[in-house]
Amino acid sequence: MNQQPNLSLVTKSYLSRFYEILDNMMQSMDQAQLTDSISQNFIVQMIPHHEAAVQMAHNLLQYTTCIPLQNIALQIIEEQTKGIHELEAALESCSQPPSNPADLTLYRRQYSHIAQRMFCAMEQACISNQVDANFIREMIPHHRGSIQMAENALRFSPCPPLVPILRSIICTQQEGLRQMERLLCCL
Repeated sequence: MNQQPNLSLVTKSYLSRFYEILDNMMQSMDQAQLTDSISQNFIVQMIPHHEAAVQMAHNLLQYTTCIPLQNIALQIIEEQTKGIHELEAALESCSQPPSNPADLTLYRRQYSHIAQRMFCAMEQACISNQVDANFIREMIPHHRGSIQMAENALRFSPCPPLVPILRSIICTQQEGLRQMERLLCCL
């Protein structure tokens, strides 16, 4: 936990829940049941990623009074919940056929690099007594990770039902990134 001295009780409470959610996300993504299907692997690792975003947004909503950030958090909850349902619906049809072993190796290597970079950036995000800024600094690498993981999956001819989901993840996460980066400059 990236703790600094003199954090308020509110900040400590917010961060305690954030790190709990982050740890659960990392564990769930790392321990997902992987197969020889790139599409299925993406889905089973992205679902806990989306679930964590929803939980992180709910955590923020307990502490923020910033209306633009409340709107971003509500948008995250709505989009990520919808995304979870879409991923779950695509899971069965995306489990076959198996991916080319060379592609699977390349996909897994790139995924691992993206995930580890995202986990590290989220764990080491600069913290202060400004919960709103903390959330944005933590969520920016989360969104970047989503974009990069979706782009990685698109490189390997994913199953047809997954393609629009991947494109939607890229589009919505890029817009979310822009909103948070603009807001962070004003906090």
